[in-house]
Amino acid sequence: MSALSKPRVLLIEDTVPLAKLYVEFLRGEPFDVVHVTRGQEALAQAEERAPDAVILDLKLPDMDGLDVLRLLRERDPGVSIVIITAHGSIDIAVEAMRLGAFDFIVKPFNADRLNLTLRNALERRTLTRMVEGYRKDLDRDRFYGFIGSSPEMQAVYRTIESVAASRANVFITGESGAGKEVAAQAIHRASPRRSQAFIALNCAAIPKDLLESEIFGHVAGSFTGASGDRPGAAMLANGGTLFLDEICEMPFELQSKLLRFVQTGAVVPVGSGQETRVDVRFVAASNRDPLAEVQAGRFREDLYYRLHVIPLALPPLRDRGEDVVEIARIFLADYAQEEGKSLVGFAPEVEARLRAYDWPGNVRQLQNVVRNIVVLQDGPQVTLDMLPSQVTGPTRQAGVAPSPPSQQAGPSVADGAILPLWRVEKDMIQRALRLCGDDVPSAALMLEISPSTVYRKLQQWRGSGESAA
Repeated sequence: MSALSKPRVLLIEDTVPLAKLYVEFLRGEPFDVVHVTRGQEALAQAEERAPDAVILDLKLPDMDGLDVLRLLRERDPGVSIVIITAHGSIDIAVEAMRLGAFDFIVKPFNADRLNLTLRNALERRTLTRMVEGYRKDLDRDRFYGFIGSSPEMQAVYRTIESVAASRANVFITGESGAGKEVAAQAIHRASPRRSQAFIALNCAAIPKDLLESEIFGHVAGSFTGASGDRPGAAMLANGGTLFLDEICEMPFELQSKLLRFVQTGAVVPVGSGQETRVDVRFVAASNRDPLAEVQAGRFREDLYYRLHVIPLALPPLRDRGEDVVEIARIFLADYAQEEGKSLVGFAPEVEARLRAYDWPGNVRQLQNVVRNIVVLQDGPQVTLDMLPSQVTGPTRQAGVAPSPPSQQAGPSVADGAILPLWRVEKDMIQRALRLCGDDVPSAALMLEISPSTVYRKLQQWRGSGESAA
């Protein structure tokens, strides 16, 4: 029922003078009353537009009133039906209540009795719809690529549903691996733009001298290697959604050009002086606090306010309760089928360990852990000895990799000397890579930084002639 429309009341009464009297009783109430004299007419009216409440006389010329009650309830179990009965038919009225009628009124009755009963019936209908809505929300364990039924994720789902239909820009924050791109895709898929393009661009994974071209495109000859015209992400996303991941990694000098694009919708490819107008919905994301980046002078304040219209904070996996087990079970089923393994579940002590672990890499780390188990192990269920050491090891601060005793001390102090910060950073990244067998994503996970940051540092060191080993 729309908040602006009147409640629809279907009056089923074959005695026309009585029906006119009941309509008169209800004249002062904010109801839209529709009167019919036969059961089949009532069913046709209900099919055309579902009533919010029904006033039903059980004595009808074409069919039994109890049959009408059953059929109406089958079509809409939440409809509130008030039975009109004579003194001698109270047993039938009680039977009608057993079949789902809301209440019954014994003839004769006055306007106050009818109005009060009908108001109560409509209030019950409203409450039923509210409960159904809450139950629908609380029962959701899947949502546009997300898995999880925790209250924290239900709040995320509701926010996405609320903002999807608008044109407002959304800024998603959350730790690495928490699902920021999944959220951006959910916003797009739930929006009127769902049939258009969703273009994702990771601002941290692209060298800064190429990032402008990746966003805005370029024309032939605009720089070395530009042999032809190339549209950027902005043009490719025309009519759809442009997702700018790790936006806080964007070079400061490029942010002014992005700001102009956000303000005007005008794209100027590199090497061209010609503007092209596009219609793009912006979704940005960062694993940093964007306002802190503004205050530190690394992110433009005016761009922040243009993009940070609707904030969406994703909770880390460790704060999502039972979701970690739900997600792990689905990953296990998918990967076991993919790899032809017989693993079908987790032992209780494994599930307890999954709940207790901090998951510094969030869902992405859990995904890697489950895949590791499926590839290396087999059996009827996952046991504690199958878990990787990073999950079964001693309790430690989330995201800090345990080191061998000989390497536990940090490299910043040696014989009383303090090393430069860049040297400390390089040594820590190199040590993490050694411990992880040169697996960059795993090293980045333990360092609590983006893999793209590690790749960028390695590229810088190679470019400066220093060994990255």
